[in-house]
Amino acid sequence: MQEQVDERGQELDRERRGLLRIGLAEVYNPSMVPTLNPGDQLVVQYGAVVRPGDVVVLRHPFRQDLLIVKRAVERREGGWWVRGDNPLVENDSREFGAVPEELVVARALVRLRRPPEAGQRSAGALLSWLASALRPVRSLPAGASAARLSRRLRAR
Repeated sequence: MQEQVDERGQELDRERRGLLRIGLAEVYNPSMVPTLNPGDQLVVQYGAVVRPGDVVVLRHPFRQDLLIVKRAVERREGGWWVRGDNPLVENDSREFGAVPEELVVARALVRLRRPPEAGQRSAGALLSWLASALRPVRSLPAGASAARLSRRLRAR
């Protein structure tokens, strides 16, 4: 319990110093499908406190010039264990281990779907896009797996 209070205190300190900033990040690969698709954009908060289940933007541990999007699963010795929501893509902590805290750049807040292609801009396609274009990026509930959450999101 004390750890939660300390994290919140650190977050308040950063807010007071103006270190929490908002930005945009674009998703380029399918490692977070079905939660995020290539072409989606994320509204992210830089410097935000990360909790298990959050979708985060981080520097790849082996190529720090490359930013990647993953789900923070749990904090371990050495940093965050991160996974993609797509079970078929293993470019995550299963491949490179825990990611040091200083490589976590931002926490995703909102997902923005890209608009339909020019040839698919019927009224129905636009209405469908509008209904799903702007959604909060949800954290996983305690004890939930990404696969189970993905199934639940697809059923909506």
